[in-house]
Amino acid sequence: MKQRFSWPDERLIKAAQNGDIASLTTVVMESQPHVRRLALSLCASPQDAEDAAQEALIILYRKIGTLRATGALASWMFRIVRNECLRHVRLLISRREEVSAEPEASASERSAEDAVLHRLEVERIAAAVSALPHEQRQVLIMRDVQDLPGRAVAHSLGLSNSAMKSRLHRARAALRRSLAATDQGPGLAHGQEAGRAVERRVGGE
Repeated sequence: MKQRFSWPDERLIKAAQNGDIASLTTVVMESQPHVRRLALSLCASPQDAEDAAQEALIILYRKIGTLRATGALASWMFRIVRNECLRHVRLLISRREEVSAEPEASASERSAEDAVLHRLEVERIAAAVSALPHEQRQVLIMRDVQDLPGRAVAHSLGLSNSAMKSRLHRARAALRRSLAATDQGPGLAHGQEAGRAVERRVGGE
């Protein structure tokens, strides 16, 4: 029989907000299984989920006093975990972009404007990747961002090679649609070109 957990009750949260250390410790402990479950559903890998959960629990411990309504703990932790998972995706994509950049486009030579546009583009791509369904996000990050071999990705996810390719195809198509939908507006020519480069890359085999 599965063990069921419940979020801390409002009286306990209030006591923690008022500085009672025992209550605060209990709030963190009772929140932990929920936070880990959220992280596993939102992050791209178990390792990222573990890191995000740990960071979220640290924030809970340190900043519970900023929680406006004691009944809003679950939604507050969801936002924190989601942001942590997004941060991990952003870092992965940023590193991938830097590694794949040509030598002459190094950070030291990039203009301030180009650097800002690059960060905005990374944010846009990371947000689009994070918005994918968990299964699609997972396979796309493992294959296209972490650059793992297809067979290794399939094995890790418990899929046949053809099933992995099918899921990856759907993820790439969804990402292209998402990027195309946000590829609008004046002054974004640089970002649009970067977005198209990403779309070409994720559209490969």
